[in-house]
Amino acid sequence: AESSPAAGLARRLLLAAAPARALLRTPPARRAASLAVSPAAGPADERVETRVAGLSPGQPVTLRAVAADDRGCLFQSCAHYRADSRGELHLGTDASHGGDYTGVEPMGLFWSLAPAGMEKPYQRLVPRNTGAPMKVEVLVHQGHSPPGSMPGPVVAKAEVQRLFTTPGVRRIRLKEGVVRGSLFLPPGEWDGPFPGVIDMYGDEGGLIELRSSLLAIRGFAALSLPYFDFEDLPRVMKELKLEYFEEAARFLQRHPKVKGPGVGVIGTGKGAELALSMITFLPEVVAAVSISGCSSNTVADLHYGDMTLPGLRFDMKKVSVSDSGVFDVFDALDDPANPANSASVIPIEKAEGHFLLVVGEDDRMWKSSLYAELAIKRLRQHGKENFELLSYPGAGHRIDPPSTPFCQVAMDRVLGVPVLGGGESKAHAHAQEHSWGKIQEFLHLHLG
Repeated sequence: AESSPAAGLARRLLLAAAPARALLRTPPARRAASLAVSPAAGPADERVETRVAGLSPGQPVTLRAVAADDRGCLFQSCAHYRADSRGELHLGTDASHGGDYTGVEPMGLFWSLAPAGMEKPYQRLVPRNTGAPMKVEVLVHQGHSPPGSMPGPVVAKAEVQRLFTTPGVRRIRLKEGVVRGSLFLPPGEWDGPFPGVIDMYGDEGGLIELRSSLLAIRGFAALSLPYFDFEDLPRVMKELKLEYFEEAARFLQRHPKVKGPGVGVIGTGKGAELALSMITFLPEVVAAVSISGCSSNTVADLHYGDMTLPGLRFDMKKVSVSDSGVFDVFDALDDPANPANSASVIPIEKAEGHFLLVVGEDDRMWKSSLYAELAIKRLRQHGKENFELLSYPGAGHRIDPPSTPFCQVAMDRVLGVPVLGGGESKAHAHAQEHSWGKIQEFLHLHLG
């Protein structure tokens, strides 16, 4: 039958509407994924905020961080996430479901950085040149890729610069009498004088400026003080003279940018026990932070005038070695509580200043929790309550500023073998973040 005019009009309307219906059936194009890390450049002890947008709802992705140290050694970390219903991720509120860490960890990608598979294991990511930022590339990959496997295609990436100094912080290389080191002063536009702090590390020797430069950002005049294996200082730590540390304390105390009347000292490992000796014998030192220290003098004899504190020794027969070649020296140090070793005990009860003892309860380098208990017991026996204790379950030996990558086993610079430092990555990272704020509070309180 011949079509009516009305039927023809209907057919034309249907044909005209067909492209529109087809357009409605086509899913909208998804916008490209984007990654924002802020601040893009900021102090290395501060948190960053990491957000991903433009993903599909529930989409699985792997976030990865990649960095290189001063020697070009590559470090990386990864974590598995799923986008929310809006196709977004926020590391401050969303949990990792796998990879190098799990749970809500805003800085997990940073503190879990470890040597890449092609690199030598047991290396620390510690900047030697604090004047240059540590550049970290953060990448978003499609899908969940296990650690060590080839990740999926990159859908977004961003670079972050972690700064160990900021504009205006002054670094002054020090050759003052016999004293060597670097003095870091807060930005010049700040009103001084500033609280003065001497900063020391352990038996790895050399000059380590990481913590001092960050303390200067936070308003301290910080002297990074090496005591062997640097410039014309002794190459090995056979014996130490407290007069060297006394000269450093007097230099800092008299500096025009340092407020008095006393200075503080912060030390890790061997540097921690030197901090205890300094506040005990040197009136210039009024506040001491001991991180993973011993309550007795160890390894090298310490002389001060006619006085000598013998160094406790390590018994290498008590060192165990795992099947993978990792050395465990936990039981090797002579027992400080043994009356036969009483001459090595630092008489901290003589100190007029204040102590902050920081320990990881899973320290496997030595028994720092026990040593803190011995120190507190000695103070209380002499009627002293001039101490605070920060004791962290699950933390290992070297408790550094926040987001410093965790290293359960590290190559010992002196022995040349991997040594177990202990700790669990997440607990250790939380100890670093919490203790850093408490250390600054303690130093500000007791240094005016």
